[in-house]
Amino acid sequence: MTTDGLLVLITLIVYKLVLILVGLWAAKRTRTESDFFLAGQGVGAWVSGLSYAASTSSAWVLLGFSGFVYLNGLSALWMVPGIWGGYAAVWLFFGRRLRDETQAKGHVTLTDFLTATRTGSMRYAIALTAALMIVFCFIFYIAAQFGAAASAFETQFGLNTREAVLLGAGVVLIYALLGGFWAVSVTDMLQGAMMALVALLLPLAAFMAAGGFGGIADGLATSTPPEYLDITGGFAGWILVGFILGVWGVGVGAMGQPHLLARLMAIKDEPARRRGFQIAIAWAVLVYVGMSVLALSGRALMGGGLDGETLFYRVAGDLLPPILAGIVIAAILSAIMSTVDSILLSASAAVAHDMRLVKLFPGREVTISRIVMAVIAGLAVVLTLSVESSIFARVLFAWAALGAAFGPTVVMRVLGYEPAGWAILSAMVTGFALTVIFNLIGQIPAGEVSGGLMGVMHGWAVLPGDPFERLVPWLPALGILWAGRGEQTRA
Repeated sequence: MTTDGLLVLITLIVYKLVLILVGLWAAKRTRTESDFFLAGQGVGAWVSGLSYAASTSSAWVLLGFSGFVYLNGLSALWMVPGIWGGYAAVWLFFGRRLRDETQAKGHVTLTDFLTATRTGSMRYAIALTAALMIVFCFIFYIAAQFGAAASAFETQFGLNTREAVLLGAGVVLIYALLGGFWAVSVTDMLQGAMMALVALLLPLAAFMAAGGFGGIADGLATSTPPEYLDITGGFAGWILVGFILGVWGVGVGAMGQPHLLARLMAIKDEPARRRGFQIAIAWAVLVYVGMSVLALSGRALMGGGLDGETLFYRVAGDLLPPILAGIVIAAILSAIMSTVDSILLSASAAVAHDMRLVKLFPGREVTISRIVMAVIAGLAVVLTLSVESSIFARVLFAWAALGAAFGPTVVMRVLGYEPAGWAILSAMVTGFALTVIFNLIGQIPAGEVSGGLMGVMHGWAVLPGDPFERLVPWLPALGILWAGRGEQTRA
């Protein structure tokens, strides 16, 4: 191994040891099921804000979003206000109700919140359905993150895919199994800080190397098609409207993510929630602006011949000294781990708590939850090694499906309406199913689709920005919940 490679490896080893030490510390604070899944609702502002930000963005923003802007140009920036709007909606609109009700009723998972006013067999049917959806989507989600980790290890150390995936999965499992929500939240806070540092340093290096604003403008003007520098992306009329709404829909999906809403449920008090939002949104502005600058600078420097998801590594390798390159690779792994640990925790909560598995083993709730977590991680590893898909596509499908399944019910309950059990269950299934249908239809090659209804639906499903996959499933779901609403009890 070269000296440069050794420096990168040492940086990563030190970083991983810190994460494991955090897991050991957190293990001492994890005694009950509430401790394991919500840290006993005792999380402060900095941990909540940074861990939320890191979990919602993950490797997707460093690799997927930067690659999306690199490939598509200025029109890709329409996604950013939608994402920031998602932060505001979750923290300012949902946050207080989620935190207050969790404290009053002892909720452990988002499913507890969804079914808070339901009882008996209908409550269990909703919980079981929600758990199956969460596990299905989160296995894809985790696989996307493991794929990103594999890419990092393959690029830097020449490991094969199997070795890289197993190594990345092993590190996450160690500290997540040890300390549950406390370990996940504190390590995510550290990882969020690491990501913010890199989102400042690497774009700055790329910006300077490209010659500043003038050099970037000249480079893009001579090496990209006209629509690349057009904020409309060459779209017009209803196609443009659909594109904008579709990319904004990424932010809408945040309103139904169990691993994100759990951050709001776990905050210790109202001052911490308000301060946590300020921290989270400041992080989001820094990181998304930084990755946009990196993408455009990278396109000006290197032209359009790269796979978008490798741009981050290429710029780091070309422009940074070895020790900083090591920090950058650690940041990628930070981004991966900050989502993998959170969704592993949510998925294990869905199986262990929502499906009532822990009730079969009274007094061993934490042990059963840890076993479930390890099994889910193993399934995700198998998926990673057997299915090929881009980081961006795999994450956004799972994100959209869960958002449409759970977000509408959360909105209704936060507004003070208590939908009937049949309405909650029907809305969940409708939102989820429509997302899956539009996703599958959009993957069919155009030449294999005949006319008629299938042709029309295929045309919708492949519109730029995927508006039908990300937004349309919300509409019938909200309609069902409105039809089954009860009296408004609080605003």
